Amino acid sequence: MESVWDYPRPPRLEPETKRLQVTLGGTVIADTVRGHRVLETSHPPVYYFPLEDVAAGALEPSTRRGSMCEWKGAASYYDVVGGAGRRVEGGAWTYRLPTPAFDAIRDAVAFYPAPMDSCTVAGEAVKPQPGGFYGGWITSDLIGPFKGAPGTMGW
Repeated sequence: MESVWDYPRPPRLEPETKRLQVTLGGTVIADTVRGHRVLETSHPPVYYFPLEDVAAGALEPSTRRGSMCEWKGAASYYDVVGGAGRRVEGGAWTYRLPTPAFDAIRDAVAFYPAPMDSCTVAGEAVKPQPGGFYGGWITSDLIGPFKGAPGTMGW
């Protein structure tokens, strides 16, 4: 078991070789064993996929306003397009010019799990991090509590 309270601050980036998949509209739109995960105190991991492991046409630039992470830099967003014409506006993000410590995720993409049909780590369906802002993936081997639920924004 991993406790998110043992994760560091500032966050740590590490390679992830477990199979990561995202399904939308009944279609697998992202599938990798070459991912990365970001671990930060009180947050479930956020998983990043190399763009090469995302289906062609599954990402379109979003009109959603970008955001800033004090550790990783400026994020920009994608709309995610899946099977049957299913579309999630602002459902994924990337760091095109991350800070040096996070250069390994340059142009990689992370997906919000809540609006997707499913997101899996080694075949296990994940639960989304509480709230709507953060994009962490909760698996059965994680111990919280997790930032994002009501009353936790000051953590």
